Amino acid sequence: KLNGHVERAHRTHAEEFYEVADLSWTVAEVNRQALAWEQVYNTVRPHQALGYKTPQQFLEEFALARPP
Repeated sequence: KLNGHVERAHRTHAEEFYEVADLSWTVAEVNRQALAWEQVYNTVRPHQALGYKTPQQFLEEFALARPP
C-alpha cells in the first residue's frame, strides 16, 4: 500500500513540476525551483488523501490530537 502512495507522489511531482519546468534551467536553478515547489506542495496545495488539507495542516492537527 505504501508503494502506491509513493508512486502517486512521484506522479504528482512529475506532472506538476518536472513536466512544466524550464528545460534550460541550470542545476542550481532546478534545485531552487524544486525547493520552492516543495514549499507549495507541503503548505499550500491541498491533498485529497489528507481530506483536502495540506500536509502541514494535517501534521499540525495530528500533533495537537496526540496525548502529551
